[in-house]
Amino acid sequence: MKEVLAFIEHKKQEFAQLPIFEFLTDKSIDPRQKLAFAPCITPFVMNIWEVNKYFFREEPTNDPIQALINVHSYEDDHHFLWYYEDMEKLGFNTSMTYLDALKFIWGPANEKARQVCYKLAAYAYQADPILKLAVIESNEATGNVFLSITAEIAREIQQITGENYRYFGEYHLAVETGHAMGTPDVESLIENIEISEEMRERACQLVEQVFAAFTEMLNEWMAYVKANKLDQVPIAA
Repeated sequence: MKEVLAFIEHKKQEFAQLPIFEFLTDKSIDPRQKLAFAPCITPFVMNIWEVNKYFFREEPTNDPIQALINVHSYEDDHHFLWYYEDMEKLGFNTSMTYLDALKFIWGPANEKARQVCYKLAAYAYQADPILKLAVIESNEATGNVFLSITAEIAREIQQITGENYRYFGEYHLAVETGHAMGTPDVESLIENIEISEEMRERACQLVEQVFAAFTEMLNEWMAYVKANKLDQVPIAA
């Protein structure tokens, strides 16, 4: 499995070069405005916990790798609660009709965000635990890149508002280490898993697909920022 992890690290470094990360690290932009795309994250945030519950998790199990995945799935399935808090504090919980909310969440601006979770579910459905683990590790790697940057933004916003932001900030980053959570020394454990050459190739194919899906989603968020004037987005002062 060590080769699969090395490939994930390679894809992670590529992922970190996406245009949205250049935008998020631009010191000339008000940190509050950098999170103007936060509503676009909704389809992913609100679906990933169900992907954990219904597709990654498999109970009962006698497979030690599946057991590791199960532990991770419980650790990772409640982050939407932190998202609720941050959206309120950032001023996004404004009045919107039911239909407007549906049109936004299931509209073209969030197409790739919806597809990410559909694809993760498809990759994990009845898959060998090794392949599930490759998908999870890829997912966690993208989250680590994203949150490493938003945590700095959250610190800057906190200096302005006095509020603590759990989803976008250090609190979330602390549990998004880039690896499956909930098991001590998990990176070493995963590295030492022996897999066949065929399984390695299949796992790396999935890694490629996961990173491609997340890349499309983040490019979609960047397109949303470009298409919507930042000073018109409701941000709490």
